[in-house]
Amino acid sequence: MKQPKLSIVTPSLNQGAFIEDAILSVLKQNYSNYEHIIVDGGSTDNTLEILKRYPHLRWFSGHDRGQSDAINKGFLMATGDLVAWLNADDYYLPGAFEAIVEFTARNPKVDIIYGNCIFVDVQGRFQRAKTEHTFDSDILLYYGCYIPSTGGSFFKRSLFKEGFLLDINYKVVMDYEYFVRLAVAKKIFKYLNCTLAAFRWHSSNQSLNLQKRRQERLRVQRTWSKMQAHNAIPYDILAYLFRVKRVIRKIFNGGYQVEWNLRQFMDQDTRWFASDSGQQICDHLVRS
Repeated sequence: MKQPKLSIVTPSLNQGAFIEDAILSVLKQNYSNYEHIIVDGGSTDNTLEILKRYPHLRWFSGHDRGQSDAINKGFLMATGDLVAWLNADDYYLPGAFEAIVEFTARNPKVDIIYGNCIFVDVQGRFQRAKTEHTFDSDILLYYGCYIPSTGGSFFKRSLFKEGFLLDINYKVVMDYEYFVRLAVAKKIFKYLNCTLAAFRWHSSNQSLNLQKRRQERLRVQRTWSKMQAHNAIPYDILAYLFRVKRVIRKIFNGGYQVEWNLRQFMDQDTRWFASDSGQQICDHLVRS
């Protein structure tokens, strides 16, 4: 049976301090049928020097209209059956591609697969885990983007052919807006209870701009909630109810317990592609 091709799209702009981690985390997966596309926005640091060291990459560097535009360009370049976007400062954990491919074989009609992630600091040291629950479109809309990480989400390429691309008017929560739009369109989401990716916290991480993030999140929620069957109920009440529902789902899914148990790995190196100790830590994280 032919194994599906995976396309990984990485937007980049002056991420030379981190992008090699992203590249290595893809390159060292135990899966060969993939392509890694880097869409660089005209970096002036050492990013391009790093990219030139890896001939397997498909990449170009030039002006774009921001991160969402860069990701869309990568989506449209992709030739894989499944496509993911991995930010230049994030990275995959070992076995991520195999887990996705095996899950896809069991769930061929699914449009979007998402898994769990971990949060790491600037040096790749473990800070906390994020373990979630099966898909619920109401929780997504009224609570917020509980889907852990775009690096841990894979999309059928057919979605792009249907015109489902990121809205370039969103600068921070473009992933959340995209997930909501796909959910409203009744696309099929499926949760894979496996830790797939690491999200890196650092001072220049655009998605951590909390004020801008909140403004854009509310814009998404106010826009799409008006079109839902619940719209006769005040928005604030719905937001509270689905926040409670999410807590209950996570309790029964065991998510909180897993997150608590993994605190034992606080500040441990998770850069598995760079050290044996990182590999050992990630083996524990992925199995948990």
